[in-house]
Amino acid sequence: MSLFLCVDCGGSKTSAVIANAAGEILGRALGGPSNFAYLGLENFMQAVGTAVSDALKTCVSPPSVDPVALPAPTPFFAVAWLGVSGVDSQSAIDTIATPLSALLGIPVGPNLIVCNDTHLLASPLRMHDDVSAAVTCIAGTGSIVVSFTEGEGSGLKEMGRVGGWGWILGDEGGGFSVGREAIRQILIDADIASVEGPPKLPTEGKSTLVQSILDLYEVSDIFELLTVVHLPDPGLSVNDPKIPAYMHIPREKRLSQLAPLVFRSAFEDKDPVAIKVLRTSSGLLVDEICILLRPNTPRGVNASDAVICFGGSLVGIEVYRQLVLDQLEERGHVFKHVEFVDDAAAVGAKGLALAAKTKGI
Repeated sequence: MSLFLCVDCGGSKTSAVIANAAGEILGRALGGPSNFAYLGLENFMQAVGTAVSDALKTCVSPPSVDPVALPAPTPFFAVAWLGVSGVDSQSAIDTIATPLSALLGIPVGPNLIVCNDTHLLASPLRMHDDVSAAVTCIAGTGSIVVSFTEGEGSGLKEMGRVGGWGWILGDEGGGFSVGREAIRQILIDADIASVEGPPKLPTEGKSTLVQSILDLYEVSDIFELLTVVHLPDPGLSVNDPKIPAYMHIPREKRLSQLAPLVFRSAFEDKDPVAIKVLRTSSGLLVDEICILLRPNTPRGVNASDAVICFGGSLVGIEVYRQLVLDQLEERGHVFKHVEFVDDAAAVGAKGLALAAKTKGI
């Protein structure tokens, strides 16, 4: 059976899509997070295996109610492409390639493509014949920006990359960054108020962000947020119903889960604090993109000769994406084309089938 598999392995979910030789989508499934750097090999393989097994249910004849067991006696896949967040070196690729080969029944080599998840987003480069480069910008739970040009054959050549350092060191402009900046801004305002007195009520919009965050964590004092943020990750035995809900959540998620509250306060209530948070967070993402936009350097990109390809839940929100584009324009960078890749795994699976037809696989 000549099936083509693409798996988008992100910090929040795993998306597996399977196409036939004609590029028609036969199966798809969503699973839990599969950032390799966060999960480690065993949990990563479990997340990928679960998503692929579920996606195969509609690809077998007759369709299966239960997940299709892997590895299969007879391999299903001709080619597989996995874009994996948290895979940032050849060593990491080598670590996961062999177990993926065993799981999917594809020998390590050209038909088992393992790369960072940004590569999946660069497919629009082939859709536009008037550009020479693509800049991919992922901003979901985490963030990373990477530039590409056409490589030899049908591959893409990575030019430069910025970010993708994880929630402790970076992920600027992603969900964690937005949550962290919200807490920072609230604390900064409280520090200033300790000297200047309570701030004036906003003349425009409603002030809703602070109270919504306090309500989420079930605390009444702004400085209790420091305890919420810094408490260690929950132990395996934390099941006391008297323990606050936030103590059951890993520290990075305590911050990234604030992003929806910030967006709601900013765009529905016009809360000036929330708007400032998003301007700051998007500005940090723009800082990273601009590092790639240095046309007079050996591997720099000229925005006017490139397509920017967005992916991820935060830049999937048009108003946030526009904040990024507006700040890029303010700094003199206007891309020839702007794309949002909503379903990277589907685009990848169809692309694999098309490439295979061209090569006669």
